Amino acid sequence: MSDLKAYISRRKKEDSDFAKDYEEGYLHFKIGALLKQAREEAGMTQEEVAKQMGTQKTAISRIENHAEDIRLSTLENYARTFGKTLKIELVD
Repeated sequence: MSDLKAYISRRKKEDSDFAKDYEEGYLHFKIGALLKQAREEAGMTQEEVAKQMGTQKTAISRIENHAEDIRLSTLENYARTFGKTLKIELVD
């Protein structure tokens, strides 16, 4: 187990607030990271994405770095910018 994984595991056991907030925070981080990865793979800057979406670069930065409350329509528009479609799954 890596040092980071060991630290996270230990903190979750010792701090219930950390454990609760960690999962939600990680999910938001992961969504933002996936969006940023899609943009970079398309070879686009945040400014170029913003222009195509009709918004500001700061809005794209906020989407990629603070993905806790993104509207579904915004995610769909973001995906279309790269010629992709959004897929949402419910899993057990």
